Amino acid sequence: MHICAERFAVTATGHAPRPVVWFHEAAKILVAGQAPGWQVHQKGRPFDDPSGVRLREWMGVEPEDFWDRTRFAIVPQAFCFPGYSADGADLPPPRICAETWQAEVLASLLEIRLTLLIGGAAQAWHLGRKAPVTETVRAWRDHAPRCFPLPHPSWRNTGWLKKHPWFEAELLPALRHAIREALR
Repeated sequence: MHICAERFAVTATGHAPRPVVWFHEAAKILVAGQAPGWQVHQKGRPFDDPSGVRLREWMGVEPEDFWDRTRFAIVPQAFCFPGYSADGADLPPPRICAETWQAEVLASLLEIRLTLLIGGAAQAWHLGRKAPVTETVRAWRDHAPRCFPLPHPSWRNTGWLKKHPWFEAELLPALRHAIREALR
């Protein structure tokens, strides 16, 4: 479980691993993210931060529904917060986590009807190809209605959202509809 202990100890945060993964075999929707952030690492509940607020708004779901493990499985590429670099940048999710745990976890999720791919790391892993996030999200219709690639809901992407009004106007209504259908 602590395969990254040494890796995290030498980051700017010098933290210990704390897996934050949230799922139940009956879940209907898979939220495949990148890695927990610092706030989530501290709280121990996925997307319990401003990014989670934005994500739930995009999805049109209430917090109590989102954190219901029988409805939503939240499985990031890295189960633990990867840390910050010396200059304060987010470190990428270490591949060893996904390589070690993803197949086993995903194989246990037999009821998944819809998958949300949040960010480039999750999109590359689940779609089997690395492409720019904008390109992948713009091609959302190629994957819908069973899968929706999304940008990360971080405040850092506010500019991206303003530059791409089609995301809110076209993708989000289709996403909300797909979520309602998957939870029926």
